[in-house]
Amino acid sequence: MAVHLIKMILVLLCFTLISNYGVQAFNKDISENGLDGIGVNRTGYHFQSPNNWINGPMYYNGVYHLFYQYNPKAVVWASDIVWGHSVSKDMVNWFRLDVAMYPKESFDINGCWSGSATILPGNKPVMLYTGIDMNNVQVQNIAVPKDLSDPLLVEWKKLDENPLILPPNGINGTSFRDPTTAWLGKDGYWRILVGAERSNLGTALLFRSKDFMTWTEAENNFQSAPDTGIWECPDFFPVSLKGKKGLDTSTSGDDVKYILKVSLQRTWSDFYTVGDYCLNKDEYVPDNTPGDHYSTTTGLKFDYGKFYASKTFFDEAKSRRVLWAWVNESDSEVDDFAKGWACIQAIPRTVWLDKNGKQLLQWPIEELETLRTNEVKLKKTPLTKGSLFEVQGITAAQADIEVTFRLPSLENAESFDPLWNDAQRLCGKKDATVQGGIGPFGLLTLASKDFEEYTAVFFRVFKAQNKPVVLMCAGGIRSSLKAELDKPSYGAFVDVDLLDGEISLRSLIDHTVVESFGAGGKTCITTRVYPTLAVGKEAHLYVFNNGTETVEIKRLNAWTMQTPKMNLGNEISSLFAS
Repeated sequence: MAVHLIKMILVLLCFTLISNYGVQAFNKDISENGLDGIGVNRTGYHFQSPNNWINGPMYYNGVYHLFYQYNPKAVVWASDIVWGHSVSKDMVNWFRLDVAMYPKESFDINGCWSGSATILPGNKPVMLYTGIDMNNVQVQNIAVPKDLSDPLLVEWKKLDENPLILPPNGINGTSFRDPTTAWLGKDGYWRILVGAERSNLGTALLFRSKDFMTWTEAENNFQSAPDTGIWECPDFFPVSLKGKKGLDTSTSGDDVKYILKVSLQRTWSDFYTVGDYCLNKDEYVPDNTPGDHYSTTTGLKFDYGKFYASKTFFDEAKSRRVLWAWVNESDSEVDDFAKGWACIQAIPRTVWLDKNGKQLLQWPIEELETLRTNEVKLKKTPLTKGSLFEVQGITAAQADIEVTFRLPSLENAESFDPLWNDAQRLCGKKDATVQGGIGPFGLLTLASKDFEEYTAVFFRVFKAQNKPVVLMCAGGIRSSLKAELDKPSYGAFVDVDLLDGEISLRSLIDHTVVESFGAGGKTCITTRVYPTLAVGKEAHLYVFNNGTETVEIKRLNAWTMQTPKMNLGNEISSLFAS
């Protein structure tokens, strides 16, 4: 029953905007000029608006919908946000529709902010979303499609009963937002979470309803943490203990664990925990993992780079749970105005629980592989001390590369200092130029001819008492010659045993963004960069080893990535061509 009731999820990720200015010019630029016509800072195969800011997804009746927060007037965030709308059959090629909702009513006059959708009995989708009312108070509202027979669900209407949920006692009216997808309990009650802050506690408030219209706050505290600020864009969903298949949001049982994710402005990071959920008590208990769940040094993150306000949805068509997120800019607001747009979507990822039950694994959706062309292969190639191997035959500025490294004995690896608990700081201290024993080894992406610019993605392996410590790093100060940019060295420790002496890396390179997946998706890092020399045909891609010990490329596959149809507004009929 739960699978029937919740067939789709809408996600409006927080803080993203778009304008329709320049749509025709942008599409013409791509079609006539190919990859080089995308522009210095535009991406080729990541979802991106023609102008201004973007964000958000759902699957319903065979079509994927991307609703996004959008400012029609400017490239910066503002209060009067509307909902943009694009659709796709594969989450790769996208077609632009009219704006789905404008802020017009007393309960959302100052902005239609983020929300989620649920399917009610009878295959009827409804949206819960945050509106900013006439007093600038954040309230939770409901909207439904005007015409259920419309396969694209172009028009939506807000119900007269709005607002449905007001900020409870003790909750600041400006810190109460982002309702989750609802789940249906065996007791017949629907439940949602709303992000908030109460008494210096970041918190996810749980609300229950029998009819989806009248909502009551639960008595028990669902989950909270001190000194974390407001919990934005909470997400709560079940994952299977058996295999990779995704689960409908209302699924429960003995073979199920739960994921609670929150977005923290304090660090602009998405933290998550794995735990158990008791429906009778409406209580979520994270597993006993060491350290603070929301600490930058011990907490689990979906991604350790530029990745925020993420949400998942259950893709009924392929029985998978798909993760989307917002990748914000690293340049200045002045640069955004000059470009005429800001922000992109990360590539959608399939997520599932690792066999160890401790963390999620993530991997780009399989549909992305339809863009691959001009494959280059390499096998059993040694990388001795100081080796640098260029991957040729592909467009290095818009590429997908998978490589598996075989490592030597760990005998000559550096010793790990237990005080090195901050992976990002360690990556900054031991960047790609600092020679080690085993590593650094990995990729130099978006590299200029003479290496004035490059974005390094690499591993470094240390000896420790119990098992090897694997550090994954990405980014760095050499990613751009622009001095004013934010260019951190992102980093994380990879929970892998290296029993077979191998470790893999996949990087999606797209002009100004590099998404990397270490050890089969155990650790993910997204970097946003703005090269000035390594642009278009001047970008190069290298595999390197700066460790004293030889590392072997066991196998390498790399492809040029074609540019999909992106936000086309005049070819919507091709969406249904088969």
